[in-house]
Amino acid sequence: MTNKYKYFVANWKMFGNIKSTDTINRVIKLSKQKNLKKVKIIYCPPYTLLSIFIKKLVNTNIDVGAQNCHQSQNDGPYTGSINSQMIKNLGCKYVIVGHSENRTNGDNNYLINQKIKSSLSNNLNVLFCIGENIKEKKSKRTKLVLKTQLTKGLNKVKNIDKIIIAYEPVWSIGSGLVPKNKELIGNIFFIKNFLKKKFKKSNPKVLYGGSVNSKNIKNLSLIKEIDGFLIGGASQRSNKFIDIIKKTFN
Repeated sequence: MTNKYKYFVANWKMFGNIKSTDTINRVIKLSKQKNLKKVKIIYCPPYTLLSIFIKKLVNTNIDVGAQNCHQSQNDGPYTGSINSQMIKNLGCKYVIVGHSENRTNGDNNYLINQKIKSSLSNNLNVLFCIGENIKEKKSKRTKLVLKTQLTKGLNKVKNIDKIIIAYEPVWSIGSGLVPKNKELIGNIFFIKNFLKKKFKKSNPKVLYGGSVNSKNIKNLSLIKEIDGFLIGGASQRSNKFIDIIKKTFN
């Protein structure tokens, strides 16, 4: 991977049905504009919509990713689970791993590490989420938390170039609160610098996620250290998602 793109990842979470996939038609049209050649749009819908998204986006420059995966590379007795091999077989190119909502439901650093390794072995690009909660922020442990999550999550991971970091402060997700620019710049610089020194990643990419919307995107886009955005609720409506993309460059 190179840093030539500005990434816009639409994490639909537990939202959407067959009818709602029609909303991406306007985004497809937008993606064909010549002035947006350096934009990489990635849709991460629920598992139930992955096949439909892949079919709709087959002749576009928009990619599809899954929101999570099971850590096992093999078939097994894991009711309700989907592994990276299945995700790749569908035609996905990306998978989100380590989102705070999944960490809350039991994804610890060891499990996340196994999921990353499994995803990379199936040639998927990984969107690796890290971030501190409000208690950790107030006790000034943010950098320690980020360092720990990166170190344990990427332990013995070989193909580091297929990983994009998504910095998502847990306290910001869905709250409407966004870190101040100075704080955000400092944390992203810390992540990139750590990846360069610890993992010899020459050109790390770090996205920001957490209450990204059309009102705060102009301010966020001023931060050159940010390589793109992981967008939740605001990506579920094409007009809001398009507005975010356009305001990033205008």
